[in-house]
Amino acid sequence: MSATIVPLPPNSSSETIAFLRRMASMVSGRNGEMLLRAAALIESLSQRAMTAERLYHQQQEENKRHVELREAAELASDAMVSQIETLRAQLADVIAAAAAERAAFDAERGKLLGLMQDAESHIGKLTTELDTLRASVDNFNETVISVPIEVLRLARAQFDYLSNGFAGSGDVISQTMSEIGGFAIDHALTAKKSAGPA
Repeated sequence: MSATIVPLPPNSSSETIAFLRRMASMVSGRNGEMLLRAAALIESLSQRAMTAERLYHQQQEENKRHVELREAAELASDAMVSQIETLRAQLADVIAAAAAERAAFDAERGKLLGLMQDAESHIGKLTTELDTLRASVDNFNETVISVPIEVLRLARAQFDYLSNGFAGSGDVISQTMSEIGGFAIDHALTAKKSAGPA
């Protein structure tokens, strides 16, 4: 509950004090002293009332400033809370997107690793088969016999035909063996051309 301040009329206390002091000078003894004491008391109370009124007005201004600062702080706090909530939502979206991308990456990586392992296994098998075929070719070369060039050319054409047929059916091993046979005949024909006529 706020107190109501009623300002004193101007010069009322000073006129009263002056009047009491004049009366005290005309009255002697205890009454004069009482009048002087009353004048001093009124003067002291007037000073205190003016000081209290000034302090009250200062306090009102200070309270008004505090209310304005509090309202500004509440607005700033509400804005910051809203901004923090927005940033939290954005961060949650970014984390979810990153997790989804990571999961997709891991799945793709797993597929690629599986394909790579399959490819390595397939390459290992093909390398073993190729080594076996080379050994067969080497054994074959050690037991070479003379064959007319026309027969070699005919055999070369036959190997090409077989290789194309195996390629169409997906039989890689037979295709590779046919190609090696063709290359062996090419090598024999090239060696014959380099050697020239006997």
